Amino acid sequence: MIKKIYCLLLLIFLSSFGYASQKTLSIENNRLVWDYAGSLPAQKGFDKNIGTAGLLQGIIGDYIVVGGGANFPEALEKGGKKVTHKDLYLLKDVNGKLKTIEQIQLDYPIAYGASVSVKEENAIYYLGGSPDSEHMRDVLKVTLKNGKLKTEIYAKLPLGFENGVAQYKDGKIYYGVGKIENSEGKNVNSNKFYVFDLKTKETKELAEFPGEARQQTVGQILNNKFYVFSGGSNISYVDGYAYDFKTNTWKKVALLLGSNSIKIANDKMLVIGGFNYDLWNEANDKLSNLKDEKLKDYKANYFGAEPQSYKWNRKILIFDATKNSWKSIDEVPFDAPCGAALLLMNNNIYSINGEIKPGVRTERMYKAYIISK
Repeated sequence: MIKKIYCLLLLIFLSSFGYASQKTLSIENNRLVWDYAGSLPAQKGFDKNIGTAGLLQGIIGDYIVVGGGANFPEALEKGGKKVTHKDLYLLKDVNGKLKTIEQIQLDYPIAYGASVSVKEENAIYYLGGSPDSEHMRDVLKVTLKNGKLKTEIYAKLPLGFENGVAQYKDGKIYYGVGKIENSEGKNVNSNKFYVFDLKTKETKELAEFPGEARQQTVGQILNNKFYVFSGGSNISYVDGYAYDFKTNTWKKVALLLGSNSIKIANDKMLVIGGFNYDLWNEANDKLSNLKDEKLKDYKANYFGAEPQSYKWNRKILIFDATKNSWKSIDEVPFDAPCGAALLLMNNNIYSINGEIKPGVRTERMYKAYIISK
């Protein structure tokens, strides 16, 4: 039996959402071969890119766009503070490596928002996700004009949003089940669910997610339903529900056993990464309740351990919506990531940056090729 795993984004953002830009991706009867695909250049004002989590991410034509995200330039056990970035990168696959074609800076930092690639528009929409309260309601639109990145604040959401799910369907973006602004202007865990119309720029509230209010969920549209899994509040969850667009209702489905996802067929999604469920709950309890020297000692030991000590998930998992089941098909050959950008383009899978242990990111990018067995 596959162990329960869960990528909670108290430290990072799991929701790396890709979209199938081509016909069904045949993975289950083949194998994935991973290769190092390069590293991102340093953000402006920094000597080195140490990696980020919670990135803006998406596909425009044959280009990958990633950017923003947060990290800890100074280690957490040393009291390091989180830094959120403004840099946006335009990447192209050149002979198996991701080459930076352009690097620009946004007007404000972004992280932990929800990214949606809209193929028909050759655009990426990024909802919420900024430490600047004035930009927590932004719908940022990213396009290419004459081969250069172009960004604009396309619209405003009625409430601030971060650490949730979002997917595109028929001219609309469905989003929610994350941290959403309350009447006091604070973003709190929520089970609210909305639809944003790209044409009218209007937002409508839909039926609430039936699980507990939470953030850091994973979502994907499969078999014409919006599947939402996992998430957390003061505890972690592994339950999942499917939203029916026609009836505006939710139905409980199989448990989630992983984190970052991409859609690989009409009824299937691929998942990698994830925290160890039991170890994370234990750490959350101790970090919340220990005090003074005991807390200081625990932090030093916890944040100072090697990546393998945290037992994060390296399994590659596939969820089949038709069978309502999960299965493992392989493992990634690198440190298990949480909050990485996970994207599908031209029948290749890309894992970019992410967190490899609490508070520590990787600057590395990987590419997976599909090889016949």
